[in-house]
Amino acid sequence: MKKTILVIVGILFLIPLKVNAINTSASSAILMDMDTKRIMYSKDIHNVRSVASISKIMTAILAIESGKLDKTVTIKNEIDESYGSGIYIKHDEKMKLKDLVYGLLLRSGNDAALSIAVNVSGSKESFIKLMNEKAKKIGMKNTVFNNPSGLDKESGNYSTSYDMALLMSYCYKNKVFRQITGTKKYTLKTNKNVYVWHNKNKLLNSYKYCTGGKTGFTEKARRTLVTTATHNNLNLVVVTLNDGNDWVDHKNLFEYGFANYYNYKILDKKKFKVKNEKYYKDYKLYIKQDYYYPIKQGEEQNLLVKIKLQKIRNVKNGKQVGYAYVYVADNMKYKRPIYIKVNKKRKIKIW
Repeated sequence: MKKTILVIVGILFLIPLKVNAINTSASSAILMDMDTKRIMYSKDIHNVRSVASISKIMTAILAIESGKLDKTVTIKNEIDESYGSGIYIKHDEKMKLKDLVYGLLLRSGNDAALSIAVNVSGSKESFIKLMNEKAKKIGMKNTVFNNPSGLDKESGNYSTSYDMALLMSYCYKNKVFRQITGTKKYTLKTNKNVYVWHNKNKLLNSYKYCTGGKTGFTEKARRTLVTTATHNNLNLVVVTLNDGNDWVDHKNLFEYGFANYYNYKILDKKKFKVKNEKYYKDYKLYIKQDYYYPIKQGEEQNLLVKIKLQKIRNVKNGKQVGYAYVYVADNMKYKRPIYIKVNKKRKIKIW
């Protein structure tokens, strides 16, 4: 029979401090911590709008996860329906799928998007299906993809700043994606041409903490932009939709986040202990990973850790015996498994 032990550990510290408010000129905007999904700034974040070429973030991650990046592809008739921004690839040109992803993210190539779709899924239609399936898995509840590029001439792509922040947070976990989106310059030689691509993301050169992003524009969507930045152990993403002052707004939002939030270590695997716990007093309880959460100074008093343990009779080394739950202002944000370590019995030598 298993019984549950509940141990509550409160964390009470500093006095709250006031912070300066901030605003943007975007129709929809968000500043989010990519690791915990904490929202630090929001403005109509669930407002569904055309998102233009930031759609290519989804196209890129599907190409990367396809396992075909090093495959050499031959450009075919799929590029004939391309218009707008492009990398101007040619029929029968040969390059790796990875090269197309560089052209997609750095130069927003609509021709690259079409070629990626066909070479990953066999057709544009099947690739669009993959895009929408992936969006659902990530939790993008207000997103519909109708093409791999984001163009609005026929049926455009619709999403929210919140959903696009979720997408970028997901993609940022991928090492290859981070490398490509953070590349300032890429040179490629093919059987048809020599390309030198400079990243359209101006923040990579003008803001020292910027790590990547994707630009977008159509007449319907206007200017859309997703960028990421890392500083003081914080990984942040900003998304703006219909923002004529987006470069300035993104930098200001990042500066606001870095100035007013810091990563607080709530669970420390090296110092983890359950106070006043008697059932497992002869064993060591441990967690395998630390847990950080971005907070403002003074918010420590809103943090709470609840420990729930199961009373297990047949204890085995490494067995999970409960969870550590992290609450912020009465909202459960995370749970971390708790394991048990059984001390080895000493062997007694008899002479």
